[in-house]
Amino acid sequence: MSQVKFPSADSSALDDDMLMTRIAHRDSSALECLYDRYARIVYATALRMLGNTELAEDIVQETFWRVWRRSTSFTIGRGQVAGWIFGIAHNLCIDELRRQRSRPAVVKSDHEDQAMLEQPDPHGDVASTAVERERRRIILQALAQIPPEQREVLELAYFGGLSQSEIAQRLNSPIGTVKTRTRLALQKMRDLLHNQKIRVEDLHD
Repeated sequence: MSQVKFPSADSSALDDDMLMTRIAHRDSSALECLYDRYARIVYATALRMLGNTELAEDIVQETFWRVWRRSTSFTIGRGQVAGWIFGIAHNLCIDELRRQRSRPAVVKSDHEDQAMLEQPDPHGDVASTAVERERRRIILQALAQIPPEQREVLELAYFGGLSQSEIAQRLNSPIGTVKTRTRLALQKMRDLLHNQKIRVEDLHD
């Protein structure tokens, strides 16, 4: 769905239904506003159910990512937006609890993880300089097409080498906002680069 230009307005002054309408038309600022309203409650719910701060943070991010993807399926007037969001979060927590009960514990040392990351790429020298130059040109063109606030966090992460917490400090923004912008930016980049056979994961190469 193409992005619709709404009249300029302070998203924080809009009610939940209006925010959902804007999100369905791919207004990322509306999603950020909805995130600011309900992320803390979703986090508290997930933490209570899972007892793990990192998992609770992941649940928050996945919840609002699903809100973004499923916004067009939400019918205004048939239910409260807040209840729908909490339902998504609750189901994600239940799924995580089921996964924890069904999977065996796997212990992997930090050294093993680092060794895997440092494995050389056997195909690293295959691409010619001309091909690499063209790949970078395509990536830069794609970056120019995403919203500035999302492009900024992506550039700081992939080209600046900053962690999400460092980006939050640099931009003086909540860590949750940085995570949301990063996820939205990555999805848009995947969509833009799909036909070019370029993976978003290779942006920093």
